[in-house]
Amino acid sequence: MTEDWQGKRYWMVGASEGLGAALAHKLSRAGVHLILSARSEDKLNELAFDLPGPAEVQTVDVSDDQSVADAAEAIGEIDGIIFLAGVYWPQSAQEWTQKEVVAMADINFTGAIRAVGSVLPSMIERDAGHIVITGSLSGFGGLPGAQGYAASKAGVMAFAESLHADLRKTGVRVQLANPGFIRTRLTEKNDFRMPFLMEPEEAASEMFELMHQDSFAKSFPRLFSYVFRGSRFLPGWLYFRVFS
Repeated sequence: MTEDWQGKRYWMVGASEGLGAALAHKLSRAGVHLILSARSEDKLNELAFDLPGPAEVQTVDVSDDQSVADAAEAIGEIDGIIFLAGVYWPQSAQEWTQKEVVAMADINFTGAIRAVGSVLPSMIERDAGHIVITGSLSGFGGLPGAQGYAASKAGVMAFAESLHADLRKTGVRVQLANPGFIRTRLTEKNDFRMPFLMEPEEAASEMFELMHQDSFAKSFPRLFSYVFRGSRFLPGWLYFRVFS
């Protein structure tokens, strides 16, 4: 599809660094008016200063209902929302840390529901809008050492799929991006080899390409995604033998 980005207002939730910052640069160069959100106002201000196009800063804590509601009210009507916020701590069941696992669920998954839910009724009423949600290849199935992260991303992906099922014949477009490993502050915590590791700019290009298309979802890098997408068809005994 041919998308006219000029002057569109997009709310980027989780824009302060990594994939969010890289995608912000692409959207800004395309003419999008960005509203940048995260918890760190300093990082957001730095990003807004570096962007070639217009940008506003609106801090938000997606784990807090009132913070999200206040941010949505301050921002006003938007053409689209991109949810990229996320936290990650690798840990096995034997290393369970309640606070971290709950935070992954509450920010990665429930945070997406809070943010998208704060603008969804207005989009449905206008029959216009664009919702882009960031899942993960890890959300295709349970993985060792991913107690909170894989589960939260599986929830995010099912959430996006359900929205798309309801809205696919309306003026509200829903899309889901499922990246693999991206070189960020989060993946620096991993002590294992990360195949097909992408730079944030590479992942942002994949995501922006999806936003130009009519398709609902995109999983990338493509070759690496086949491993995870194909895992859905494995019998349980083989799945756990391969992925454990």
